[in-house]
Amino acid sequence: MSQHFDALETRDPAERERALMAALPHQILHAKAKAPGFARILRDVHPAEVASRAALAKLPVTRKSDLHDLQKAEPPFGGLTATPTGKLARLFMSPGPIFDPEGRREDYWRMARPLYAAGFRRGDVIQNCFAYHFTPAASMLEGGAMKLGCAVIPAGIGQTELQVQAIAGLRPDGYVGTPSFLKIIIEKAIEMGADFSSLKKAMVSAEALPASVRAWLGEKGIRTLQTYASADLGNMAYETEAMEGLVLDEELILEIVRPGTGDPVPEGEVGEVVITTLNPDYPLIRFGTGDLSAVLLGVSPCGRTNTRIRGWMGRADQTTKVRGMFVHPSQVAEIMKRHREIRKARLVVDNATGQDRMTLRCELAVSPERLSAAIVESVRDVTKLRSELEVVSPGSLPNDGKVIEDVRKYD
Repeated sequence: MSQHFDALETRDPAERERALMAALPHQILHAKAKAPGFARILRDVHPAEVASRAALAKLPVTRKSDLHDLQKAEPPFGGLTATPTGKLARLFMSPGPIFDPEGRREDYWRMARPLYAAGFRRGDVIQNCFAYHFTPAASMLEGGAMKLGCAVIPAGIGQTELQVQAIAGLRPDGYVGTPSFLKIIIEKAIEMGADFSSLKKAMVSAEALPASVRAWLGEKGIRTLQTYASADLGNMAYETEAMEGLVLDEELILEIVRPGTGDPVPEGEVGEVVITTLNPDYPLIRFGTGDLSAVLLGVSPCGRTNTRIRGWMGRADQTTKVRGMFVHPSQVAEIMKRHREIRKARLVVDNATGQDRMTLRCELAVSPERLSAAIVESVRDVTKLRSELEVVSPGSLPNDGKVIEDVRKYD
């Protein structure tokens, strides 16, 4: 059995580049014709003239951080979809809120390829521990599993003891979900004396995979690889058995640009990940993800010839991802609006305990006793995540414009 999903993965890079550049003008023409938002954004662009990376680099960048306002102005998708809403398959809502479309094509999110690279094959049973509620993560992985011919346990998130019971009873071959939750499940299985020996592989996403967690899972017999994906674009890049960077998906055009601009950086330099997709339903052109990464020079030892990136290296803006969910500066502002007694606030994200933790640090105009519980409840209501609260003395928070500070450290 081939170690590669298809022949596209081992194409000559020049052949791949020719195919992408040949498809690019057609995608821009399609976006202008079918998506009114892109008709406005690209109104002065002549599609036939955009057949090179140099020409692409002159087009405006539409950033993920723009989506909330675009969608509010033109519901539900900001005019950026080329397929009528009623002809889509699923409509999702991510924190922000940001609405995400899913079309009707098989493996719409292109997850079969990274699953295959992680060792999943036809006939495998997969415990899917991504969220099935509102957000598209679970649907992404389920679509890829169906494409491969795998059976899926729709486990979702939480309910750790039930997760262990499912593993012991249904004997899945592998897991998909966040790495931190897999570690929690295995720790619970050990505590319960349950058999988890059927789990031999895992494909994880939505948060960083520290080397210590990968090694710990490896000691328990679980080989763990990761993929880099988003609710807008699906799979973007994925890890292979070589474990040297992440290989770009075959249907995307990648640029790394200087944060805050649309200017490509020299190869190897860290910058913002900007993607142009060939997706006909959601034809995102120069979509700024807000993520930082860099191109990894050379070709992967696994034989795949596409561009590799170094993986997720932080955010180009203050938006950050906590336990698989994006948290936006606008959400901190919403919490402050709900509680006018908050003079200043900063949401600090750390992983000192080995798991993501949020702490809202506040300067208050009144005594915290009657407010603390209400503020904590507001944070959970707005972000859909639990947070601790730390009241600090007036003037102690830095005057640097930051409302979200990510202090997590990884191996």
